Amino acid sequence: MRLTFPHMGTLFIPLKALFTGLGCDVVVPPPTSKRTLEIGVKHCPEFACLPLKISVGNLSEALDLGADTVIMAGGVGPCRFGFYGELQKEILLDMGYDFRMVVIDPPQGRARHILESFKSLFPAVTLSQALHAARLAWSKIVAIDRLESLANRSRALERERGAVSAALGRALEAIDAAETVEGVWQACEDGLAAIDSLVDADKAEYAAGSLVRVAVVGEIYVVLEPFANHCVERKLGELGVIVERPLSISHWLKLNVLLDFLNMSGGFRPGELARPYLGHTVGGHGRETVASAVKYGRQGYDGVIQVAPFTCMPEIVAESVLHRVSKDHGIASMSLVVDEQTGEAGVVTRLEAFVDMIRRRRLAHGAVSQRLTAKNAMCYYD
Repeated sequence: MRLTFPHMGTLFIPLKALFTGLGCDVVVPPPTSKRTLEIGVKHCPEFACLPLKISVGNLSEALDLGADTVIMAGGVGPCRFGFYGELQKEILLDMGYDFRMVVIDPPQGRARHILESFKSLFPAVTLSQALHAARLAWSKIVAIDRLESLANRSRALERERGAVSAALGRALEAIDAAETVEGVWQACEDGLAAIDSLVDADKAEYAAGSLVRVAVVGEIYVVLEPFANHCVERKLGELGVIVERPLSISHWLKLNVLLDFLNMSGGFRPGELARPYLGHTVGGHGRETVASAVKYGRQGYDGVIQVAPFTCMPEIVAESVLHRVSKDHGIASMSLVVDEQTGEAGVVTRLEAFVDMIRRRRLAHGAVSQRLTAKNAMCYYD
């Protein structure tokens, strides 16, 4: 069996470790490129969202490299992600490929469903092998999330533009190559130290409370996939912005696999934060987008950028109430909707305008505060 899967950011690193540990010959699709997107656009329905088009292109390129089995996550609820597996299968069959499609649906408290799916895929794998492979993959997920989080906070403080992103790339390569949990943690610590060493200490001290802070939220695929969002996190960092991204691979797995597997809820309760604006789930990450905007508004962040695919219904619903969240919590908001027509230059222009608007608003707010302070002082001495 030669197994493959579509890209979603750096998810290929832990997935390769997991399936290799389970005895599979893994075919990682080539890095997502313009050619990848062109394949998906050509063979997918025009109204289909960007993640489907890119993932079909990923799988087509992997099948061209000799893969014979595709593994894909499933979904429930109103989001169209739950139909991806069947759509991908039909499209790829129409393209002439011969392969096996395996869709792993969310457990929803049904442990037996997941166990039976993996047992059918890997009948010869022992429990010990499975636990070892899962432990190695999980360590890579956690390490990657730590590195990406630090990089997002450090780009605005780097002495040389691009140095943090380059160090992050080297650290990710080391984690990908690590064959033991110990090796993963060593690569992670080395990467964290390398990124820390690139930060301008004087600028970091000055940055306390002075640099713009922005949270990137939205639909998980376009948030995590740099090709789809035109590297929005890196571009914001190079504009001098401290970036926070609540969505991560580990967050998604904890919420949608581990806690769902145990039929439990996590500590972050989006329903409670979003309830004044959105009282029920709308599928995908729509409610989480609203809840995150409320959360970061309360924490004093300057702005929130919603990144979403064109025609994504959950994010359209979230976008419709973000202006109220922005007004109530004093946090600027911007929605960046992407499809195959979205150009990098347009994205850069919008990000620059958004950051410039935030800086001007902060300066105006500071000037008002100074005038009020002076007025109060004059009244006191009078």
